[in-house]
Amino acid sequence: MKKVVGVYQNKHMHWVGDGFPVYNLFSYDRLGQTISPFLLLDYAAPYRFEPTNAQHGVGTHPHRGFETVTIAYQGEVTHKDSAGGGGTIKAGDVQWMTAGGGILHQEFHSPEFAHDGGLFEMVQLWVNLPAHSKMTPAKYQAIESTQIQSIDLDDVGSELRVIAGQYQDTAGAATTFSPVNVWDGKIVAGQAHTFYVTEGHTTLVIVLSGEVILNDNQRIEAPSLVVLSREEIDFNVKAEQDSKFLILTGQPLNEPIEGYGPFVMNSKAEIVEAVHDFNSGKFGVMQD
Repeated sequence: MKKVVGVYQNKHMHWVGDGFPVYNLFSYDRLGQTISPFLLLDYAAPYRFEPTNAQHGVGTHPHRGFETVTIAYQGEVTHKDSAGGGGTIKAGDVQWMTAGGGILHQEFHSPEFAHDGGLFEMVQLWVNLPAHSKMTPAKYQAIESTQIQSIDLDDVGSELRVIAGQYQDTAGAATTFSPVNVWDGKIVAGQAHTFYVTEGHTTLVIVLSGEVILNDNQRIEAPSLVVLSREEIDFNVKAEQDSKFLILTGQPLNEPIEGYGPFVMNSKAEIVEAVHDFNSGKFGVMQD
């Protein structure tokens, strides 16, 4: 079985804009190549917003050099970008945005969610792009919940949604630039399941809610990141409570990581170029 390399927790919430209260569960500035090709994961744990007519979220901001993946559990986000993408992400949906060579983006609570209020819960994951694809044209994948195939893990309600990559014979809904798996799961208390992944892949287990035991001996309370060894191919998850989790695996890029705010490139010179291009208007304009 895979060994547990590290367990990381963060119980300190911070705000992204005025609409997203999040726990940062990992980032490349702390873990670097250990988590490659993944860069960052913010978990907006369930948070109740009161009804309002105000617009809450994050205004226009740039990205270059990576992809953002937003998984919606509760609540709704309306977004648009300078590449013409836009729409509303609802519970169960996934937004997979490739910033590539540059994009402007904004995201706010949907008018309907703001008006009604309610619980808001989402994950945003950053996936690095390999050096040869960092300047690819920006694009957007709007993945509705009905497009994501789900696999029953047992007969009492545990299941796994295959967002990207492949699980057994089930293919993910998203297309990716490097080999990655993004599996979104829930497991019922008392149930256990053994997962098999590609040897050599970075393997991360993010426990979003509940409590699990990994490999029969490591107790993990939510919210936590577990980094598993790249050796071996299997690990076991047993739920002590009803639990929600993500499994992320990916082929390490083994390339330099140079980041500055919303830009992640391979060198400082490329970061300077990104800032210059943004200030020069080369990321396009937001359409009304």
